[in-house]
Amino acid sequence: MDRQPPRTSAEEPWPVRVVAMKIADWVGRLGEVWIEGQVTQLNRRPGAGTAFLTLRDPAADVSVSVTCRRDLLEGVEIAEGARVVLRARPEYYFARGTLSLRASEIRPVGIGELLARLERLRRLLQAEGLFDPARKRPLPFLPDTVGLVTGRASAAEKDVLENARRRWPAVRFRVENVAVQGGLAVPQIVEAVQRLDADRSVEVIVIARGGGSVEDLLPFSDEALCRAVAACRTPVVSAIGHEPDHPILDHVADVRCSTPTDAGKRVVPDVAEQQQLIDNQRRRIRQHLTGFVRHERHRIDTLRSRPVLADPLTIVHTRQSDVDSLKGRARRRLGGQLDAAADDIAHRRARVAALSPAATLQRGYAIVQRPDGTVLREAATAGPGDPVRIRLADGAVTARITEDQGTEERKP
Repeated sequence: MDRQPPRTSAEEPWPVRVVAMKIADWVGRLGEVWIEGQVTQLNRRPGAGTAFLTLRDPAADVSVSVTCRRDLLEGVEIAEGARVVLRARPEYYFARGTLSLRASEIRPVGIGELLARLERLRRLLQAEGLFDPARKRPLPFLPDTVGLVTGRASAAEKDVLENARRRWPAVRFRVENVAVQGGLAVPQIVEAVQRLDADRSVEVIVIARGGGSVEDLLPFSDEALCRAVAACRTPVVSAIGHEPDHPILDHVADVRCSTPTDAGKRVVPDVAEQQQLIDNQRRRIRQHLTGFVRHERHRIDTLRSRPVLADPLTIVHTRQSDVDSLKGRARRRLGGQLDAAADDIAHRRARVAALSPAATLQRGYAIVQRPDGTVLREAATAGPGDPVRIRLADGAVTARITEDQGTEERKP
């Protein structure tokens, strides 16, 4: 079972020396470890047997002091900014309350080893899809504000600003000056990129640095920086070094520019070129409209030259004789039909008059009717004293039968 640490209280506290000794005891149990970092300070005091250096984590703002025998540095090419691997034992000096490393072996990390590590990181990020062209965003045509992450008063800053303003004088920049090499470079660049990405007015971010050695450009191949750029919502332009330089940031960024000068030309359009494009478009539109108006004017002139439009009454005069002829034909035909109808009516009227009882009455005949209107056709059907109505040609008279002579005439 683990031994429980002794309890302390406000009534029974530990002295400082006891706490310091216990911390030193726990640190001493760690033993020797292998550590990799970047040398940020190196102090070789003349005549001293001990050398001092500061080892910093390249990807974080963490450093630790290292002491070693001076003879360990003999024959080893180590300078500030170099990466080293060392074997050391942590030591806690309880008298001062400081922690340091006591190095027993120091090995510089060569260029070949650095390049091999960068290649492994490159393959890892590519496998995760950070280099995928489908995730890269296009740059805005004319950004409201351009964010620039670069060294203070550097040639890269001057190249980007001058070339961009030469192309578009009204362009606005928000410049974040950071360290572009050394142990502080990565955290400062990451923080600057995150600040610019949070600014809604910044529509594109440019990370620019001039050329340098492989060691100088190592911050731009750092995994933390590459992941921070991949997480940005704002398009990022990488303009690191010269044409042959290809840090990993170039593959993660949305657009890779060969130099800072190239970046200044890519982020904004050329006002002279745009003005020329506008002039060309205006000239094409003017030519098109002029041709269209000329064509339509020719059409109008052609239509106006036609006889019907030259003298609109011509067609009226041409058709007037046709109308008059048709009117005469219609009148004659209608008159003929009316005459034929009148003759037919006269013939029918004569026939009706000839067949009418009135015509018979005109010849001296009469119609004898009973009071109820029935015609008396036979004398045998009437007797003396029956009232009758006699209808003549010019009127009617009433009479009464006094004698029936029809039966006498029929006697043998």
